[in-house]
Amino acid sequence: MFKDRKLLIATKHHKEQVIAPIFEKGLGVHCFVPDNYDSDIFGTFSGEVERKNTAVETVRAKCLAAMEEFDCDLGIASEGSFGSHPSIFFAQADDEFLIFIDKKNDLEIIARELSLETNFYGAAISTKEMLIDFAGRVQFPSHAIILRSKPDDLTAIIKGITTTSHLEESFEHLRSVYGSVYAETDMRALYNPTRMGVIKIAAKKLLETIKTTCPSCKTPGFCVTDVVQGLPCSWCSAPTRSTLSFIYSCKKCSFSAEKMHPHQKITEEPGFCDFCNP
Repeated sequence: MFKDRKLLIATKHHKEQVIAPIFEKGLGVHCFVPDNYDSDIFGTFSGEVERKNTAVETVRAKCLAAMEEFDCDLGIASEGSFGSHPSIFFAQADDEFLIFIDKKNDLEIIARELSLETNFYGAAISTKEMLIDFAGRVQFPSHAIILRSKPDDLTAIIKGITTTSHLEESFEHLRSVYGSVYAETDMRALYNPTRMGVIKIAAKKLLETIKTTCPSCKTPGFCVTDVVQGLPCSWCSAPTRSTLSFIYSCKKCSFSAEKMHPHQKITEEPGFCDFCNP
């Protein structure tokens, strides 16, 4: 279905470095990145362009726009979000979505990777000592830094800082002109190897989903669409909130199947039971 077809990667931030090898080997496609494609029109991490839709809506629009502009019927795109982890308090997370669209076969397949592996961070900086401490915390210079006068100020913003001299010069300039400096990690993939690693994991997950076909109609993308809670407690046998099964569904023929005990556990520890450990 995919062998020897051209696969467009809709990016301007070098994500093809981790995506292309995975899909060229896994699907036999020929990946390419279109020249002069500006994915920043869908939103920027530094705030110049606000993302107006959800991550899934944005990654779909990003992929389809590139496929239309460069006349390709097979495309892939990614979209990341950064902030507090949805279930782990006080932890930062990188939430990456990858989409694979095949217009020829009317397919849309999405993979998500929610990772704690991120150096997403920002802080007001008033001294050079604070600047050096911040740089060490975010793994500078392998990971770039953005400096601006204030957290949401777009009038003075310096991105892609990767050398100590550039960092110190930019800091002194902003402090002398505006009186304040705010530092943050540059979350664009080409400037953030940690994020690039999460995108690579998401790409592998997407490939696995594509290669998993529906048992009924053999359409690619037979994946988990629902999670059923209720794994019984090992002490009292009452249902817990832990996962009992996964529901897999096909978007083409609506065939579904349930996989019991996907985490290889048939009971849950009493510590996770609302009755034994209220």
